Amino acid sequence: MNGPSVSVVICAYTEDRWEDILAAVASVRAQSRPALETLLVVDHNQALLERLAREYKEHRESGEVRVLANAGPRGLSAGRNTGIAASSGEIIAFLDDDAVAERDWLRWFAEGYADPRVMAVGGRTVPVWASGRRPAWFPEEFDWVVGCAYKGLPGGVARVRNVLGGNASFRRAAFDAAGGFATGIGRDGDKHPLGCEETELCIRLTRARPDAILLLDDRAVIHHRVPGARERFGYFRARTYAEGLSKALVARSVGVGKGLESERRYTTRVLPAGVARGLRDALLGRRGGAGRAGAIVAGVTAAAGGYVVGSVRARRGDVTFSVGGIPAGAGGEGGSS
Repeated sequence: MNGPSVSVVICAYTEDRWEDILAAVASVRAQSRPALETLLVVDHNQALLERLAREYKEHRESGEVRVLANAGPRGLSAGRNTGIAASSGEIIAFLDDDAVAERDWLRWFAEGYADPRVMAVGGRTVPVWASGRRPAWFPEEFDWVVGCAYKGLPGGVARVRNVLGGNASFRRAAFDAAGGFATGIGRDGDKHPLGCEETELCIRLTRARPDAILLLDDRAVIHHRVPGARERFGYFRARTYAEGLSKALVARSVGVGKGLESERRYTTRVLPAGVARGLRDALLGRRGGAGRAGAIVAGVTAAAGGYVVGSVRARRGDVTFSVGGIPAGAGGEGGSS
């Protein structure tokens, strides 16, 4: 097989996603460009760890699918760091546990690393709505709320400031240069649905390696399940507020200039255009237009409020985060019975 070897890390935390986890692993095993290995990292859930170890027992000796325990504190960042430490590939790809990858997903990722300066390649994440279709009021500009690609991202293959963590890959050298994912920024059991850990890492990476190139290739597609609870406005509001909290920590870590560089264009160009489209659709009597315009305004307001609160907390030292090291000897294999 030509090109770099690729390890895939899938982080899981709940048995409620059992069928989704199996589907995610199956989609990796069906890739046109085979993965070197799939690492299932379980976040402090012994029952799930043991159940997955039994499920993939026959693949453990071959190393095709390995089940590991998160070796760090509870949360997605530490789980990813555990997977990085245990992996063997030149490239480490990350797939959400409630997503399935299209057949050529890894092929497009691997091709992106032909240039040795490329340190990360991300892909396009498409929502799969539990209700069967997008809620009429839900603006495409805010699809990041449900972990998906959103209107405003570049198309084709393009350089970006950061990749999106649920559908991303990194050269191993990226972690050698910048360390791992920071704990305390992203999802770690906090009551708020936080994020931005991949943004902070990517900015830290380009500081450590100024020549680094980060790409988005929209041919590397995954399909991400959106449960019914996340189709509701209450979740939308909570997630946008949490994004503001997270962005405040990112700005604290890497500075306001880099931390909010992409957000400035998004809020001054992409979102006003979205409001205008929504209002136009409302005037034309099209379904959901007014709701989309209102949701954009509400989302910006909630995110701004979260950013202010997060900035105050960060200055007071009420919240902390640490740059993720890659734990040595991470993630012992799950037992089986």
